[in-house]
Amino acid sequence: MTDKEGRTLKMVSTALEMEEKGKAFYEKASTTCHDKLGREIFRMLMEEELVHIDRIKKIYNSLEGAHTWTDEWKEMNIPHKDLGKVFREMAIRHGKHIRVDTSDLEALDIGIDLELRAVSFYEGHLDKATDEHEKEFIARMIGEERTHYSTLSDMKYYLNDPAAWFMEAERAGLDGA
Repeated sequence: MTDKEGRTLKMVSTALEMEEKGKAFYEKASTTCHDKLGREIFRMLMEEELVHIDRIKKIYNSLEGAHTWTDEWKEMNIPHKDLGKVFREMAIRHGKHIRVDTSDLEALDIGIDLELRAVSFYEGHLDKATDEHEKEFIARMIGEERTHYSTLSDMKYYLNDPAAWFMEAERAGLDGA
């Protein structure tokens, strides 16, 4: 095994551990969150982490066996193409009257931290990647993790200040301002 292959396998192995921790966290948060919208979003994030896990396992098995990247992982797409849009639509349906609990906000903070760490991890490996397949994989993961981060941040804003969130989401203006 070359140093490059070893580095890549280590990166993929670490990514798998990270995604499994994220999945476990979102699974728990989806059952303990007091807000219905929060439970739904955490469930969706858990589903997306499952896709990440399966994708990474395929890559790891390919690299470990044939010592090469295949395009098989590219067929494994996350179920919600634009999770941010899904959240905004759901938030509007749920309305301004929400029930938020301190533990829900803490869960959001943990999720935001997990996603920021994932983005940072993948960005740190993008510069080291030499294979075009590896670069493409890392770039896709960065994009998906950023979407998770953005969705969680938007949800935190919504739960902390629904009226302000709706004003911004609906692009309402302030008369006389």
